[in-house]
Amino acid sequence: MADTRPTLAILGGTGDLGWGLAVRWLKAGYDIVIGSRAAEKAEDAAKKLAEYNFSGTVRGLENAEAAAAADIVVLTVPFANHQVMLEAVHHAVQGKIFIDVTVPLVPPKVSRVQLPPDGCAAKVSQEFLGEDVRVVSAFQNVAADHLSHVEHDIDCDVLVCGNDKSARQTVLDLVEAAGMRGWHAGPIDNSAVAEALTSVLIFLNRTYKIDGAGIRITGESRADPSQ
Repeated sequence: MADTRPTLAILGGTGDLGWGLAVRWLKAGYDIVIGSRAAEKAEDAAKKLAEYNFSGTVRGLENAEAAAAADIVVLTVPFANHQVMLEAVHHAVQGKIFIDVTVPLVPPKVSRVQLPPDGCAAKVSQEFLGEDVRVVSAFQNVAADHLSHVEHDIDCDVLVCGNDKSARQTVLDLVEAAGMRGWHAGPIDNSAVAEALTSVLIFLNRTYKIDGAGIRITGESRADPSQ
């Protein structure tokens, strides 16, 4: 069964968020390629992840090489590095699903919503990478610390946005594999809501001393959105 699963490249996989996703997908049996600006740093992270002895395999490469080696590419870098990363992997991600986890946080006021002029980071990615890349936005509202504790049940839903419905469904499957519940949340423009919500959650964490606030969608689903 594992042979039919796509290989996932996690760019910025040495950071907390990328690491947490890698751990959970390795446990679920996915093969992972950790990407970093320095191949040596990616290789070191891959060795540490391999110590979990999960069923998925893991290796480390420089970011562009990692993107080229995978079927699905996941971007988990700070907003300050967003455009640079898009330029670095533009060629390598053509024809692939590109999961953008970027939140447009602008220090020091990270608890204030500061969306980019184009509307949201994921839309910037879609417009820059072009129509041959299916950009999907997800995981912005999940605390990295919760992800890295692989036995921890995450009390948070995931909003999944993208212009291609089948690509969104693929990402929803990855959300489930990581131990969470995901929702089709519409086209890439709607990612602005998830991206903005992160600043609100940071404000709530600080104000109410919450250890990683998240969101839940309430109500009973009576339809299969994949149909």
